[in-house]
Amino acid sequence: MAWLDAHDIGLRDTAQSDLDRWLVDHSSLHRTAVTFIRWAVARRITSKLAISRPSKRNSSEFLDEQDLRDQLRRCLNDDTVPREARIIGALVRLYAVPVSRIVFLTTDRFHRDENGAYLTLDRHPVLLLPKLAVLVEEQIAQPVTDSRMLQQFRNGNGYLFSGKAPGRPRNVVGTHNLLNQFGLPVLSARNTAVIEAVTNLPPIVVADLFGMHPNTAQRWANYAKDDWSAYLSTRMASDE
Repeated sequence: MAWLDAHDIGLRDTAQSDLDRWLVDHSSLHRTAVTFIRWAVARRITSKLAISRPSKRNSSEFLDEQDLRDQLRRCLNDDTVPREARIIGALVRLYAVPVSRIVFLTTDRFHRDENGAYLTLDRHPVLLLPKLAVLVEEQIAQPVTDSRMLQQFRNGNGYLFSGKAPGRPRNVVGTHNLLNQFGLPVLSARNTAVIEAVTNLPPIVVADLFGMHPNTAQRWANYAKDDWSAYLSTRMASDE
């Protein structure tokens, strides 16, 4: 109502374009607006306005930022947690990679040079924290007894997280259960990691680094109210 008043628009005269414009700048109030608009339309205070509840598919659960950091610290330092769970948990919290992709990572995606250790998550390598790099190296160096798996490792393309079946990666559901067992939830951690990523980097960079579809990264950026196009437009206008 304050926004309508500031733009000299009466509630009864509010058009769909006005509502859409307000939602762009006030996405965090989307859920509250749904209830109000439906109430106003039902009582014929406004014309018919279309507004739906925001999707819960990606954003239904989040962690407090401190909880995310505490869990990451556990992944890097807690020897009571299985090494596989520590590595996978850290990758989820640092790079928002889904478990369904992590389990298919192969050993040849890891390399170290004079500048540090890197893991290629999609097309481009990302720099690993030193402690995480050590864990990955230990995971690669673990004894392999199955002859077919041994051949894969010699060729440099064995799975980083091998499953019980020869030549297959870890089961996704079983991996989720393992992480939950040690207090390392996946969905809420990944959601929070995505929000932090798109808040600090342009969505196209996040998509490129983490193997996320550009449209998905942009939707997360919109959810996080971090509209880079608007930011750039404002900067360009201020420089003129």
